[in-house]
Amino acid sequence: MLHVLAVISWMAGLLYLPRLFVYHSTVEIGSATSETFKIMERRLLKAIMTPAMVVAWIAGLWMAFSSGVIGEGWFHAKLLAVLILSGAHGMMVGQVKRFARDENRHSSKYYRVFNEIPTLLMIVAVALVILKPF
Repeated sequence: MLHVLAVISWMAGLLYLPRLFVYHSTVEIGSATSETFKIMERRLLKAIMTPAMVVAWIAGLWMAFSSGVIGEGWFHAKLLAVLILSGAHGMMVGQVKRFARDENRHSSKYYRVFNEIPTLLMIVAVALVILKPF
């Protein structure tokens, strides 16, 4: 249960933060709206996403070891998807820091496309867990 709750919280953040970037990238630097986005992005990352990611990893690895699935092929594929999700999380950490310094380098279109990566990886991970194809 803990793993599922943590994954839901983490995924909510992975899907919402790039959406905030879409809107943040269209507002004037230094504006009140830009400063509000900075606060929202930082709080989402630090208060929800990162703690949820840590709990998801700990609970997931604990379940994998205790259930014995650690050596199964489908689990290795799921682990790869989660590693890539963690990399996307890291990229978002960097982007939050760039926005905080008013150094955004990307358009709203870039963030719209980037927003699809966590969705696709989530579908892959869930499909692997449910179907266990190999």
